[in-house]
Order: sequence, then structure tokens, then C-alpha cells
Amino acid sequence: MPSTPPTPVQRVQIDAGAELRLVALEMFAENGYSGTSLQQIADAAGYSKSSVLYHFRSKEALFEAALTPAVAELDLFLESIVEKLTNDEHRSGFVEEFIDLLLEHRLAAHIIINQGQTLSDIPIIDQATGLIGRIGESFMSGLPTTQQRIRLGIALAGAAYVMVALRPSAVELDDLDEVREALIDVVTELITPL
Repeated sequence: MPSTPPTPVQRVQIDAGAELRLVALEMFAENGYSGTSLQQIADAAGYSKSSVLYHFRSKEALFEAALTPAVAELDLFLESIVEKLTNDEHRSGFVEEFIDLLLEHRLAAHIIINQGQTLSDIPIIDQATGLIGRIGESFMSGLPTTQQRIRLGIALAGAAYVMVALRPSAVELDDLDEVREALIDVVTELITPL
């Protein structure tokens, strides 16, 4: 009886667009938008510049595609933010969700916060800064006391600043759990009197 030939190893399908978005996000966070070229992104990802342009018509299109998931999640997160914060049952879930959002999209947060002012002519940056403004407006109008508004502002902005202050590649994956727990504890402590 003849033996069955071994099954050929299936080549793993790589989503080139996703890989390019990730490399671009890392490079934009590390070097800035203006300090990063399509050629540098192509080289870092192991593609030709024409391959990058096949997937994204321009550097700005790649930038927008790299930031869109973070901005879309932030938009979803904002729904009923004040209700979540002022309800004792929902507050801890809100804090964890906010910290997880920051950690998952820390490169995008780094770019939006550090480069947002200089990139305001790019639509995704305008959308992100508009959402950040909405956060402020919702708790400024939804919380009754100045002290509550200041506590929340310091807690959320402080957590975002911690992510931005770290160099994009400085936090190892092993350290993320420790950073996450510390941020959850501190933010919860700050907003508990709400």
C-alpha cells in the first residue's frame, strides 16, 4: 500500500494592509508624521514602496487607515459616559474599559495627543480631537460640582498622559498588565467620590 504524501505546509496568508498599518502606526508614533516617509514604512515592513501605494493611495491615506480603529472605538466608548461615571455599579467597568482602550490604542493615543495640533488639517485627527472635546463637554455639563469635574479631568487626562509620556516602544508586553492594574487603581481612586 503506497504511503500518503505529506500534506504541504500551508503558507500563512498575511494581510499586507494590516501589517502596513501596524508598521506605519509604530513609525508615526516614534518618528512623527512628517518624520516618516512611505519608503521608510515600506522598508520597515519588508515591502516595496509601490506595494504600499497599491494598498494605500498616499501617506495620508495610510495614516488615516492606521488611526481609524482607535478613533472608531473612542466614538463608541463615549456613549453615555456620564451615566457610566455617576453610577456606582458602572464606574469600575468604565475605568477598566477606558484603560483598556488606552492600552490597546496607545500608539494612536500617542500620535493624536502629541501630534494632533500640528496635524489638524488631516480629517482623522480632526475627528479624534472632536471626540476628545466631546469627552470634556459631557462631563463638564453632566457632573454637578467643580470638584467632580476636576477629579474626572485629572484622572482621564492623567491616564492618557501616562500612555503618551512613555516612548511608544518602551513598555514591554509583560509590563502592560502591571501598568494596567496601576492605572485602574489610581483612576478609580481619583473618581470614586463622583
